[in-house]
Amino acid sequence: MIAVVFLLLLLAVAIFAAATGGQAVPVAEILGLTGVFLLFFGAGVYIAAVLGLLGILIGLTFSDRPWWAFAGQTLWGPSSNFVLVAVPLFLLMGEILLRAGLSDRLYRALNVWLNRLPGGLLHTNIVSCAVFSAISGSSVATAATMGSVALPYFNNSAYSQRMVLGSLAAGGALGNLIPPGITFIIYGLITETSVGALYIAALLPSILVTGLFILVILAHGWTHPLPRPERLPLALKLKALLDLVPTLLLMLLVLGSIYAGFATPTEAAALGVVGAAAFAAIEGKLSFRLLNASAEATARNTALLGLIIFGAYLLNYLLTAINVPQTLAGFIGGLPLPPWAIMACILALYLALGTFMEGFSMIITTVPVVFPIVTALGYDPIWFGVMVTMLVEIAQISPPDGTVMYVLQGMRPKPGPITDVFAGVMPFLAAYLLAVVLMMIWPGIALWLPKVMG
Repeated sequence: MIAVVFLLLLLAVAIFAAATGGQAVPVAEILGLTGVFLLFFGAGVYIAAVLGLLGILIGLTFSDRPWWAFAGQTLWGPSSNFVLVAVPLFLLMGEILLRAGLSDRLYRALNVWLNRLPGGLLHTNIVSCAVFSAISGSSVATAATMGSVALPYFNNSAYSQRMVLGSLAAGGALGNLIPPGITFIIYGLITETSVGALYIAALLPSILVTGLFILVILAHGWTHPLPRPERLPLALKLKALLDLVPTLLLMLLVLGSIYAGFATPTEAAALGVVGAAAFAAIEGKLSFRLLNASAEATARNTALLGLIIFGAYLLNYLLTAINVPQTLAGFIGGLPLPPWAIMACILALYLALGTFMEGFSMIITTVPVVFPIVTALGYDPIWFGVMVTMLVEIAQISPPDGTVMYVLQGMRPKPGPITDVFAGVMPFLAAYLLAVVLMMIWPGIALWLPKVMG
């Protein structure tokens, strides 16, 4: 509902601008296409089909070229891009780690060190999700993996179920922000921005968001104290660190090879798959059945994402052919507002879209339109890439359509209303929005490290 109101207000502004002497806009056609989109979305039609059908309708309505004459060439570009190969590879790495049991070892080891802090196991939820995100690259994969490991620890415990689910949802939302997030690959592909530079820029914002989440749990722990577990001997804590070795080595292999310049993100993803398989073999879990199940899940998720990309690319190509992004960029750029106010409007648009639209769809359908506006305003493409990724992550935990929240709702050992997840994630959502505001005020949080590393 928020997004619909926002879009209607934007259309009203465009109509007003045209009535006062600005460039005319095809109001009836735009309203018709918007109605078709809302009809398809309300009917539950898969987003890839909606994007493709909208592209076809726009081509038939506005373009003087038959869409079938260039559809094949348009779809071949993204499907054959080498950078995009990293997406299924990172997904495959996460699937192997999940089935090899390394995520369970990671959670148990961190729990030994963090369970005496105010908030107890809730800290383990956040930190384990953050660490696993550094080898997963996917919010949904992080939430599903760590949720399956963590939820049994809270059975019949005194912890607030809302905070348990909220912390896991917030931790899962770090999956795309912490390198090697898949969202950065999609953004870099669309805008021709260096994925390696985006990964470097995301480090400090990732630490900022994780720190704010920990502060939320500390505040909850102080206001809702629980009995503290017994202090464990130092020897036992040091022994638990051995369970972190496989994960840390895999992080070093993937991220270290990217930051050191030894490998591209795609090559690092391939190294990660090999490393995950090697650790699975060391654990005695590597088998044909494990590889087959991991490959099948990866293929399914990659196919779903690929269909979205294909539909969105067809739609974006047609919108560009009829000069929609150029016209919109010129209109917004000509508004009598300072650059920061225009950027705030763009960020508000993403927040609104996040209430009803899936994250990858948001990036693929909106970035080609708003990216020329952002660069014309003088903002850095790398900073904007980090901001967009953060907003996509906020969309993953924004009611009523946050994907991560529904993943955790489906994994609950005891049934309960989805409003438990909605209520539990709200403090973390507020912390994430605070991080976005801080990034607006001090863009150097994202830009300082790439500048230092050259």
